[in-house]
Amino acid sequence: MAISQKYGRTYHYPFSPGTTSDDRIAHDYWEHLKCIPNLIHTEKLDGENNCLSKLGVFARSHVAPTASAWTGNLRRFWQLIKNDLGDLEIFGENLYAIHSIEYRKLQHHFYVFGIREHDKWLSWEETQFYANMLDLPTVPVVKREAKPTDQQIFETEILTLVNGPGIFDPYDVHDQKATTMEGIVSRNADSYPVESFAQNVFKYVRKGHVKTDAHWTRNWKRSALVNEGRQHVDL
Repeated sequence: MAISQKYGRTYHYPFSPGTTSDDRIAHDYWEHLKCIPNLIHTEKLDGENNCLSKLGVFARSHVAPTASAWTGNLRRFWQLIKNDLGDLEIFGENLYAIHSIEYRKLQHHFYVFGIREHDKWLSWEETQFYANMLDLPTVPVVKREAKPTDQQIFETEILTLVNGPGIFDPYDVHDQKATTMEGIVSRNADSYPVESFAQNVFKYVRKGHVKTDAHWTRNWKRSALVNEGRQHVDL
């Protein structure tokens, strides 16, 4: 039995080519999107989904706190802030270990993308506020927009956004060539109930971005930072 509730499954846009056999697709995404007054699109970063709560540091599963080698520094950071978290659950992308993308202008190893409190996901403004209080960065915002009105224009703009290079200079781990960002995550910029997650968060992932294999955890490498030793990296 899980200690806490894990992060919800993010449904793909129907035009997202990077789906796998166990992914889910939001074929009715437009009906939900039309009901969202404030929308933000953030860069999807290639790392591990980690959660910081008063109960510990969790990976994708919340059955028990994680003990992986690549969360060591994050767990030491958690020791410093655990008594300040209260009922907040801080979800972020842990980029300490290189996955399929190597970021060459990475400034931090943990980027917050959402904060849950009880049965509610906090607004993006609240998420930025609490992340700043904890001295943590948030994932890069690629675009903000009001309620979209034209589906074809919306999809064309998403396809344009994902062809961008990304904020942190991403490189393919296999051929060491510059690549585009992994994808886009779109979310309701306002707060919304946990039970409505699937109607408020969607993603686009580019095709064939996953380059890791079954031996990834045996041969993983640490991500280098532009300025080493900054912001709780090497405590």
